Amino acid sequence: MESSEEEEDFPFIESITPQSEIDSLYQSHTEKGIRKVCCELIDLKDAVENLCGNMQTKYLAFLRLSEEVVEMEHELIELRKHISAQRILVQDLMTGVCRELEEYNSANGDIGDSQQDLHVDEIQSSLPSDTDIRKALFLENIDLLLAEHKVEEAIEALEAEEKNCPELKGPGDTSSMEASYRSAFLKRKSMLEDQLNEITEQPSVGILELKKALSSLIKLGKGPLAHQQLLKSYGSRLQKSIEVFLPSCPLYPKTFPATLSRLMFSIISVTTKESGSIFGDNPVYTNRLVQWAEWEIEYLVRLVKNNAPSSETVFALGAASNCVQASLTYCSMLESQGLKLSKLLLVLLRPYIEEVLELNFRRARREALDVAEMDESSLLSPRSMSPLSAFATSSDSVLVDSGMKFMGIVEDILSQLTPMAVLHYGANVLTRISQLFDKYMDMLFKSLPGPSDDDNLTELKEVIHFRAETDSEQLALLGLAFTILDELLPLAVMKVWSLKNDSKDLESENTVPNASITPELKEWKRNLQHSFDKLRDHFCRQYVLSFIYSREGKTRLNALIYLNGEGEDLYWDPDPLPSLPFQALFAKLQQLAIVAGDVLLGREKIQKILLARLTETVVMWLSEEQEFWDVFEDESVPLKPLGLQQLILDMHFTVEIACFAGYPSRHVHQIASAIIARAIRTFSARGIDPQSALPEDEWFVETAKTAINKLLLGTSGSDASEIDEDHIILHDEIVSDSDDTSSSLSSIESVESFASASMGELDSPVHFTDPEG
Repeated sequence: MESSEEEEDFPFIESITPQSEIDSLYQSHTEKGIRKVCCELIDLKDAVENLCGNMQTKYLAFLRLSEEVVEMEHELIELRKHISAQRILVQDLMTGVCRELEEYNSANGDIGDSQQDLHVDEIQSSLPSDTDIRKALFLENIDLLLAEHKVEEAIEALEAEEKNCPELKGPGDTSSMEASYRSAFLKRKSMLEDQLNEITEQPSVGILELKKALSSLIKLGKGPLAHQQLLKSYGSRLQKSIEVFLPSCPLYPKTFPATLSRLMFSIISVTTKESGSIFGDNPVYTNRLVQWAEWEIEYLVRLVKNNAPSSETVFALGAASNCVQASLTYCSMLESQGLKLSKLLLVLLRPYIEEVLELNFRRARREALDVAEMDESSLLSPRSMSPLSAFATSSDSVLVDSGMKFMGIVEDILSQLTPMAVLHYGANVLTRISQLFDKYMDMLFKSLPGPSDDDNLTELKEVIHFRAETDSEQLALLGLAFTILDELLPLAVMKVWSLKNDSKDLESENTVPNASITPELKEWKRNLQHSFDKLRDHFCRQYVLSFIYSREGKTRLNALIYLNGEGEDLYWDPDPLPSLPFQALFAKLQQLAIVAGDVLLGREKIQKILLARLTETVVMWLSEEQEFWDVFEDESVPLKPLGLQQLILDMHFTVEIACFAGYPSRHVHQIASAIIARAIRTFSARGIDPQSALPEDEWFVETAKTAINKLLLGTSGSDASEIDEDHIILHDEIVSDSDDTSSSLSSIESVESFASASMGELDSPVHFTDPEG
């Protein structure tokens, strides 16, 4: 019972095959397979050996047959010579027989026998004359020379025969015999021309053999045909070289146009030299050579365009630039041989270059503005890493990543340009870079807070990957934009543009498209500055509006502060200060300057530009705010001299803020002067005499400087540091924005300004354009 239970638990135990049987079974199958494969390999080896033997046998038979054909040709030539010799012997025999008959008849006195004379005349008329014999021998000799391919000897024989028989050169009035001979002569001449054509059309013909054949054609009076064959022969050589090279073009996507240009222009150069040596300076042949060269250049441009990578890739831009560089370099070399092809080449290349540039910058716009997909290779650029990484915030690095990506894309495009490409298409590239920078500024523009943040959130469909909310983030954004504008882009462009000077020596005077690149660079910088100014002005406008208007929409800076002042005369006030909104403005600018000193460390230039523009924005708003001025013009509202004094002091205070911080702005000065003049006119119209109500301008200047000193030191006594006598008088000459304006600025001996630098170390800001522009 126990055994039966075990069998039920293991029902398939008997079907297990022992390992030894498996090994023997499969080992036998493996051995059979190996033996079968070996047999097949042996059979294949025998078949290959038989095939090789058959090929060798057939090759040897072919060689023997070729030798027999050559021997047969020689035998035919010898046979033809023998037949010609036998023919000459027969003719000599017949001539001798005729002479013997004449002598025999004269000796026997049978002259009167008319029948015999007629018979003799018939025999003599049937025999050729000496001239006919000479002509026949000449034609046979020409046939032999043609059969033996002795071209030079045949040409000499033909030239000699033409000299002996002038009637061969023209149709004229000739007999049937002469016409027949002329036809035979021309036929041999045509056969010789065909032989020469065959020589020139042979793919393996050597240069010396080709030149001999062409010279022979010229001797035969076939100069145009010879020149055509010269162009055709070198054209075929060029075509073969290109066909051999074209399959390797994908392996060298950027440099293959240079190789194609070298092949093309080397053939054109050799053809030009050979044409000059064989045909001379004949204008007919020179024009045909130029036309042929132009066709080949058109073919070169088509080859480059058809074999280049996709036009939107940087490889296509590199290929196009290398084509321009190599082709124009070779064109300048050909000018010494009398061929001026640069203009044609530029005309043919321009559509392709513009297409490649357009598609490359379209791709650049897509990639630069797509912040969501960052290319790691573009973020590791050593040029961009150091300057831009300083603007990375602790919370998010998207801003810096986008700047590095933008510069990486631009530098990648610029790295493809060659000196010749910069020289001829640099203006186009600069325009497209400025357009790309403008799009990038638009993207940063949307990252700054604006009216759309509060009013049209539902309508804002575009995703913004980075939002600059705090002052430090906004300053970092502006600093990054300015660094790209002022440092990175000019550095990248000038590095490429400096190489342009190396190509000037190679450039012909007839092919320079632009007299100078400097105006183009200046215009490019102006365009970049204009794009940045839009971003800067948006920041300043929003920053100033957030200061002027409260969250409830009320205006902090309104005309009421100049109507409700206490006292009658500010001049007699022991501690005159600007109005509270302008004191708050000073504090806010001071706070912003502290943040800017940390975020924009080492970049005083952009700090000055921003603070100057913020100051300008405040006075511009005050100048243009009509509601502010409507209050003063309202006759129902009483005005006091104190209000006019306070307004003028505020304007002087604003100007002195800019001067004290080291960014004196001509625009601020002009607007403040205009506001003061308008205020004086408005108060005068309301019956207030400015002559009696207003102190001297020097008093306002000194009071504004003293107020700055007090606000900085937090004191109201006389222990504040003294301000020197150099100051700006609003009603005198306008102060310039040039670099030497620092000599007219106010200075403080021991107090640091809110721009985080002492006044003695600060210079006036330098712009691409004027600050007010």
